[in-house]
Amino acid sequence: MHSPPTADVTQAFTIRFSLFQYGFRPFFLAAGLAAFALVPVWLYVFVHHAVPLGTLPPMYWHAHEMLFGFVAAAVAGFLLTAVPSWTGSRGFAGRPLYLLTGAWLAGRFAMALVGHFPFWLIAVAELSLLPLLVATLAPPLFRSENGNRPMLVVLGVLWLIDVAFLTALQLGDVVLASRAMTLAINVVLILVTVIGGRIVPAFTANALRRSGEQVSLIKRGWVEKTTIGAMLAIAIVDAITPNGYLSAILAAIAAAAHAIRLSGWRSFKTRGESILWILHVGYAWLPIGLALKACFLLGNYDWASKWQHALTAGVFGTMVLAVMTRASLGHTGRPLVVTRAVTWAYVLLTLSVCARVFGGALWSQHYVTVLSVSGIAWMLAFFLFLVVYAPILIGPRADGKAG
Repeated sequence: MHSPPTADVTQAFTIRFSLFQYGFRPFFLAAGLAAFALVPVWLYVFVHHAVPLGTLPPMYWHAHEMLFGFVAAAVAGFLLTAVPSWTGSRGFAGRPLYLLTGAWLAGRFAMALVGHFPFWLIAVAELSLLPLLVATLAPPLFRSENGNRPMLVVLGVLWLIDVAFLTALQLGDVVLASRAMTLAINVVLILVTVIGGRIVPAFTANALRRSGEQVSLIKRGWVEKTTIGAMLAIAIVDAITPNGYLSAILAAIAAAAHAIRLSGWRSFKTRGESILWILHVGYAWLPIGLALKACFLLGNYDWASKWQHALTAGVFGTMVLAVMTRASLGHTGRPLVVTRAVTWAYVLLTLSVCARVFGGALWSQHYVTVLSVSGIAWMLAFFLFLVVYAPILIGPRADGKAG
């Protein structure tokens, strides 16, 4: 018996349109769109002194959306893809992804419409994604007794931070909003420290072996413990007494630990592979940003004043782009080789971060121009990502397999 023509058309459309066939697809696309759209909106808000969050300074809207819009989408995509690999379970597809993507979109619309709808409705929309993500990821993690279950705790902490931020928004409490965003940044930095500490050396070692290099990477137990311990200490201290002497000392220790850790990963050997060196560049912003933080807090040096952008635009932006471009190829059956356009995206993003972190001090009389140049370079980087990767994320796997 032949299938009805309408069934054939529906099946063909489903095969071609594969956006909801695996966890990374909708969320990596969402992260790319958020990165591309949020920066020009922020530039407009900054130049025109708009106030998107009522009594809170507008920079908190920018910080919140870059973290809970852009970064949260990337983290969701990563975990929805990694958990099936960690646990040997079936990948997430269909209804769970519809629900999670809808929750992310609802949160973004809610935060864009603060003041136009009842606050409880804004809060429900914004706070829906992370609990749903935990509920989706928890069953396979607990069934397999997987060692990555602490990731659920991290998501829970981020949700509580978002609750605190929304409370600050409702009360107009700038101090609480600042503490919430600082803690969110530090939690994500811990996540990058742990996950980056696994994937960067692993991918590097695999690439060096493939190229015939007989170079072993160096991993020191005391460095691993010091690095993670210092990052945890920074998060605790910054939550209680931010920007003090102790925070500066801890930042200096963490910067040194990250630098020693990175030195064992043979970064210079990766210079011929764009998809690899960008991971090292992203991780390198950790010791750079923490060193700048220590210098600014201890000496109030103007050239180090944008240390936070080194840790956010630098670490988060670069690592997210690096992981998305790599994972999207590997999980759609494509070779792990990026196009020239994507290499240019890596370069533009790196130039954007350099301009944002150091440009203001070098050209202080042209701060708005420097900010605009940095923003345009950032937008072009993620525009190139979208041009190359939107078809990959929306379309079927190159090898014809499901997922």
